[in-house]
Amino acid sequence: MAAQPRWFQALNDALSLPENKGKIVYQLATTDLHNIPRVRSLQHRDFLIPKGLPSVPIILTTTDIRTPKVPQLLSTPTVEVVWWLDGTQEQFRITGKATVIPSREHPLHRTIDIPHDSALAVLNSEGEESSPGKYDWEKKRREVFDSMNSLRPVWARPPPGTVLESYDDAKAWPVTLPKLAEAETEEDKKNLEIAISNFALLLIEPTVVDWVQLGVKPDRRTKFTKEGQEWTEQILVP
Repeated sequence: MAAQPRWFQALNDALSLPENKGKIVYQLATTDLHNIPRVRSLQHRDFLIPKGLPSVPIILTTTDIRTPKVPQLLSTPTVEVVWWLDGTQEQFRITGKATVIPSREHPLHRTIDIPHDSALAVLNSEGEESSPGKYDWEKKRREVFDSMNSLRPVWARPPPGTVLESYDDAKAWPVTLPKLAEAETEEDKKNLEIAISNFALLLIEPTVVDWVQLGVKPDRRTKFTKEGQEWTEQILVP
């Protein structure tokens, strides 16, 4: 069984250091339907390790199913993440294939495309090392939503990009929402139903990782390329 790739070990080591505490925001680049690049910042949620396949960790973040990035991902699923860790002066540029997992009731759920030879397919059928068996995406989606705390109301707002007459329009939006099982008022129940229906998981299966180390002298740059379930390494000029 292939081991965890060196870039993943390096990323975890860097994230564990005090100087990188809380550095869980990265940039995700996509291509829109007019071939124009689009980029935004997302918050990292987790790494999912397929059972028996630790060599291909899958990045987990989240999105609103109504955002423009979703049709972009469906049209061109190849994306790039840039994760800058200021504390250690390291950059991880991760190219991979993205998959969106919406609510089971959402029409796009029927369009989920998981290639049979992918690490995501292994995760889908075999689960994780810590929780073997067919993966329960709906359970994971709800668990991640519940973990969002102050961000849960975001998914109960109007669709991102909606034109407003005034900043004051936002005063009508919910400010807080409880966890899914803890709603007591009808208002909270209604808003939670809206929010969870718009909440989607966004998974990225890495294929190329470009790791730059500016905190060492001389600077270092290493490119990792996935071949099958293994990774090759090339040392490059930074």
